[in-house]
Amino acid sequence: MRFISMNTIFKRIPAKVTAALIVITLFLSCNHEKEITFCENIAPIIFKNCTSCHRPGSDAPFDLVSYQDIKRRAKLIKEVTANRFMPPFPADPSYSHFTDEKVLTEADIKMIASWVENHCPFGDSAKLPKPPAFPIGSQLGTPDLVLKMIEPHRIKGDNKDQFFLMKIPYNIPNDTFIRAIEFVPGTAKTVHHVNGQLISYEDAKKRSVFTGKYTINTDSFTHKQGFELMDIPNDDGTYPLLTPSVTNYLPGTIATVYPEGIGGYSMAKKGAILLSEIHYGPSPINREDISSCNIFFAAKKPLRPTLEMQLGTLGISKIIPPLVIPPNVIKTFHTSTFITRDISVLTVNPHMHLLGKKFIAFALTPSRDTIPLIRINNWDFRWQYFYTFRKMIKIPAGSLIYAEGTYDNTANNPLNPFHPPQTVAEKEGSMRVTDEMFQFIITYLPYQIGDETISLESPNIFH
Repeated sequence: MRFISMNTIFKRIPAKVTAALIVITLFLSCNHEKEITFCENIAPIIFKNCTSCHRPGSDAPFDLVSYQDIKRRAKLIKEVTANRFMPPFPADPSYSHFTDEKVLTEADIKMIASWVENHCPFGDSAKLPKPPAFPIGSQLGTPDLVLKMIEPHRIKGDNKDQFFLMKIPYNIPNDTFIRAIEFVPGTAKTVHHVNGQLISYEDAKKRSVFTGKYTINTDSFTHKQGFELMDIPNDDGTYPLLTPSVTNYLPGTIATVYPEGIGGYSMAKKGAILLSEIHYGPSPINREDISSCNIFFAAKKPLRPTLEMQLGTLGISKIIPPLVIPPNVIKTFHTSTFITRDISVLTVNPHMHLLGKKFIAFALTPSRDTIPLIRINNWDFRWQYFYTFRKMIKIPAGSLIYAEGTYDNTANNPLNPFHPPQTVAEKEGSMRVTDEMFQFIITYLPYQIGDETISLESPNIFH
C-alpha cells in the first residue's frame, strides 16, 4: 500500500481550496471547545465568592443564589468582576495569603465574561452544585449563652453611614472560660461592620454593670468621653480589664475560631461586650436593630490564650511624622516596633479611615530577611477585615515590624468627607470617621516549635 503525505495532498489542491479547508478545520476545532455553562463553570465561582453576602436576609442589595438571580445580573457581574470591585477582598494575594480569601483568578474573570457574552447558557443540571447553606442564628453551632442589646437601636433612614459605641452588659452565676464570641446582626441589611471587646469586672469594684448609656454616637465623642458616659470605669474611677478583638463582623464572614487549644478568653461573672465600633450602612427607611452575641463556653482554661499588640494610634509605637494630613496632598506615614521574643502571628488588622489610600506591613528579621504580612493597594474604609493567615507566621526575636499607610486628602478621593479638602488629623483617639487613625493590630502567640505547620483553616463549627 502506498501512503501519501498531507503536504503532498495540499500541493495538488488549488490554493483557494486549500485556504477554505484550513478555515473549515479551524472552525470545527473552535466548535469542539468545551462550552462554558452556569451549572459546571459559573455556579461554583458565584457560590464560593458571592453568595455568602448576596442571599436572603443579608445586607446585600440583591441575591445571587439561583440561576435566575445570576442571569438577571449577568452584565453587572461581568463588569464588577472585570474591574475587581467585587468580590470585596482588599488584601493583595500576590503579597500574602489568608483563610477564606474571596479573590477571583484571571481565568475566573475571563470565564464569567465569556459566559455572559455567550448569553448565559445553563448547561447540564446534573453538574449543578448545591448552593451553600447558611444557618439562621449562628454559623458556629448552638451557643451556650446569647447576649442581646438591652434596648433596640433606632437607625435613621437618612441614607448616611452611622457609627456608634455600644455596650451589652451581663451578669452570669460564675466566672467561666469561653472559646468564642460570635456577633449576630439583628438587621443584616444595615449592620456593616463591628469590632468587639470583652470587659471583665472584679465583683467588688463594680456595683452594677447596667448603669450609664448603652449607645454613644462616635461622631460626637472621643473614646474616653464615651467610656465615661457609658459608665465603663469601676466605681472608684479606675478601669476594668478589657480583652480586645474578641469578636468581629463583616457581611459574609464567619467568626474566627482557632484550632483546639489556641485562643479563648476568661469571662468574669460581671461584665459587658463593648462594641467599640458598630457601623450601620446607609438606609433609606427608619429601622430598628437588636443585634446579639453568641457565647460558646470552653470546658477548661485556654491552653494558649492569644495576645494582641497594636501599633500606631492608641498603640505601642509612634506614627512618623505625626498623623496630620494637609488639604490637597497625598501623604505617607509609618510606624514600627521591635519584638523581643519569637512570636507566632495568627491574625492582622490594618485600620485607617476615609482618607486611606494604601497600606503595607512586613517584618524585617535580624538577618535582614523580609516577612510579608499584608499589602492593600486600594484601601476602602467600607471593607475592613481581620485577616487570619492560613498557617501561623513565625517572626523571630529582634525583628522590626513595620507598617506604612498612605492617605489621599485631595478632591480626587471619592470618600473624602470634606469639599473642598481641609486638614485632617488624629485627635486623641477620636473615632469620628472625619478624623483619621493609623493602626496595625496583630494577634499572636509566644512561639512554640511546630507552630508554622498548624493549619488555621480548620472548620469554624462547634458540634
